[in-house]
Amino acid sequence: VQLQASGGGLVQAGGSLRLSCKAPGRIFSRATMGWFRRAPGKERESVAQVSRNGKMTYYADSVKGRFTISRDNGQNTVYLQMDSLKPEDTADYFCASADSILTDYRRRTVEDDYAYWGQGTQVTVSS
Repeated sequence: VQLQASGGGLVQAGGSLRLSCKAPGRIFSRATMGWFRRAPGKERESVAQVSRNGKMTYYADSVKGRFTISRDNGQNTVYLQMDSLKPEDTADYFCASADSILTDYRRRTVEDDYAYWGQGTQVTVSS
């Protein structure tokens, strides 16, 4: 199973990008969706998550107030709107899915919780 991530690119500091990730319906409809990133020379880290029904979102402190995660359950797609980008946001960004019940609102930042992953999309923010 492959999640299809897209939307990365090169942007100047202060700019915006919108990442998208499409998943097979049978996976997406039953999953908490998350975005992770791996910066050069660093471990992969959780960036944001949205619950299966879209009612709960979580963000890493480093992106809170600048990034917005959302999902379109009709399109089986999760988005990450990234505004006010900083050079330290430069990383490969990955989407992932974690099986969940409808009212699962746990904060899930551990990679092992996520069964399916996208291929990564590169974001580069220049100063």
